[in-house]
This record gives sequence, C-alpha cells and structure tokens, in this order.
Amino acid sequence: MPEAAHREFWKDLQPIANCFKPDAKPEVYLPDAASDDLSLYVPFTETVSSRPLWISPSENRWCDILLARSAGLVNRHYHPHEVFAYTLSGKWGYLEHEWTATAGDFVYETPGEGHTLVAYEHEQPMRVFFIVKGPLIWLDEQGEPDGYFDVHSYIAMCRAHYEKIGLGAAHIDTLFR
Repeated sequence: MPEAAHREFWKDLQPIANCFKPDAKPEVYLPDAASDDLSLYVPFTETVSSRPLWISPSENRWCDILLARSAGLVNRHYHPHEVFAYTLSGKWGYLEHEWTATAGDFVYETPGEGHTLVAYEHEQPMRVFFIVKGPLIWLDEQGEPDGYFDVHSYIAMCRAHYEKIGLGAAHIDTLFR
C-alpha cells in the first residue's frame, strides 16, 4: 500500500482486494530510475551506457535510460519498428536531423529511420528514457546493414555486466515481463 493519505479527497477509498488477474505478473517498480549509481548502467558503447528498466524477451522490447556523462555516440543504426524517447537531462540529437533534444523533449522515431545518436557536452549528463521495440540494425558508413542488436543481445550484455560487478547475471531477469 502506498503512503497513507491525510487530506486527499480519496483518503477513505480502499484498494482492490485482488488486483492481479490469474497469470498476471506484478508491475516493475524501480525507485530513482535515473539513479546516479553508475553500476546500474550497462556500458552500451565506449561513451554511452544503459540502465534497463523493463524487458520483454517474447516481444523483443525494452525500456531503458540511456546515459552519457560527456560527449557520446551510439553507432549508426535504424529501427524496423517505432521507438519513443523522453529527455530527462543533458543534450542529444541525431546527426541526420535538425533538432537537438534537451530536458523535457519528446521524440518519436518512425519505423525504418536511420540515424546516428550523439550526446553533446553539457553541464548535466544526457539521460533519455527510451522505449525500444525490435532490433537496432547497425549501418556501415554507406548506410548499409552491418549487423544487429536485439533484446537477446541486450539481455546478454546486461547479464555479463551485472555478473562482472557482483550483482549476479540473474539480476536482469527481475525486469522480464
């Protein structure tokens, strides 16, 4: 139960007794999702890390917070599915677009869009909440496919990191839904 209400108009309202349907899994609740605890962030590239928040292996989807503490780069890629992004702090953009995102900015990436994600030097680290569906298709210098990164690649990367820092590889499994 959340903290007790004091003056709120709903203070006497009772919670639903059986709120989960049979076979439903509990929600994922992560306090301080954009934590400053760098051990929770999995190195994605040499300059950018990812904190996994929710993972659906069966749907090839995940939510994360992408972090760059200084200038950063995620290699050229495109998404065959949509991606949503909400900027929490810092400054970032795609070399292929005219906008630069800062805190409070929302980005919808259309399926099939290729781009090169860059993080700028800024007084605050770049922290962006992403909802990713499907794989990232890596692109070479000419924009041609050159590999992929999907939810299973992400899980393996997270398991290796969490095992290495002592949280244990199974830590990532707690985010599966």
